[in-house]
Amino acid sequence: MTLTETSTVIDPGHFRTVLGHFPTGVVAITSTDSAGLPVGMAVGSFTSVSLDPALVAFLPDKSSSTFPKIRESGRFCVNVLGAGQQDICRSLALKGSDKFASIDWTPTQHGNPRIHDSIAWIDCVIDTIHEAGDHFVVIGRVASLEVDDATSPLIFFQGGYGCFSSTSLTAPGEADLLRPLSIVDQARPEMEAVARELGVECCASVAIRDQLVLVGSSMASTLPTSPHIRLGQRMPFVPPLALPLMAWAEGREFDKWIGRGGQALDRDLLVQATSRVRDRGWSLVLRSDAQVRFEGAVARLPLTGATGDLAGDVTAAARALSLEGYEPAEIDPAATYDVRIISAPIFGAYAQPELLLSLYQLPSQLSGAEVERYRDRLLTAAETVTTKLGGSKPPTA
Repeated sequence: MTLTETSTVIDPGHFRTVLGHFPTGVVAITSTDSAGLPVGMAVGSFTSVSLDPALVAFLPDKSSSTFPKIRESGRFCVNVLGAGQQDICRSLALKGSDKFASIDWTPTQHGNPRIHDSIAWIDCVIDTIHEAGDHFVVIGRVASLEVDDATSPLIFFQGGYGCFSSTSLTAPGEADLLRPLSIVDQARPEMEAVARELGVECCASVAIRDQLVLVGSSMASTLPTSPHIRLGQRMPFVPPLALPLMAWAEGREFDKWIGRGGQALDRDLLVQATSRVRDRGWSLVLRSDAQVRFEGAVARLPLTGATGDLAGDVTAAARALSLEGYEPAEIDPAATYDVRIISAPIFGAYAQPELLLSLYQLPSQLSGAEVERYRDRLLTAAETVTTKLGGSKPPTA
């Protein structure tokens, strides 16, 4: 008996419900009509097809009134939508009106609308079109493509739009991140355990030349998406940021780092702060207005790096940080503290910090005893990963 002979009729509603449990990304397929006006449609049926040649595909419904215009143009642009672009989907679903009235765009080399603030765009010419039931399969030959803002994508799942949020993430690989990412892979179990047990976010960051890069994050399931920074984010590494990464540095390296801070920070106070971190083996940052302003400037940075005016804002905000709230001399178990960050270094084989583990999104107004509990759990995690790496903490002078 053949498969065709045993096939049954599938109820379309049931088919849609079951397939709705498979999450799909959302893209806007754009082109222009015969009058040169922008046209577009939002689809969840987009996929890559081939690397050589570079081919992609999307599957429009045969009843679509927009696809015939795209077909006639012979070209289209795939705009990968971000989690905050649900309004684009709503605009493209409108009938009998100017769908692009509220959509900002610029033309690609082929004249297709490239929607501003999309994650990525892929400019294509139509290669072939196949019929598949009540849909077409449109194969596009890629002419050019680029990532503009590698933020969280817009996801369609179980009949609604949303965003992807993982509780354990790693930054995308780059040549200078290979070593840090390999350490993050080994640190991940401890980071996940810390986040779960304390109900916080546990991040991993590294200093690469004059930049500070976030390379890993684990979050408690009860927390919202991280508000302050994104994986792979690079920012200027100036004092007093991430003190434990420089607390064991000496000579010219230490002087260069201090020099990046400009004239605002008192060198003697900074040396005292780093000395305190070196003696303790951990770091503490309390809330201050300057710290909040700095975190806000970082949150506005694009993922691709710290450049232009936004980078200048971050550098200025970092240089405006005083040592207020950084490394208080003592923790009184009976006092209360508004803690922003607790950090501890992971040491490599040469007894130097290789990675910094940090706790973010802590409850406000912790007692000193609670601060010590959070600190001790973080230190245990850092020591466990240091041992796993075959590293060691430098001996105390």
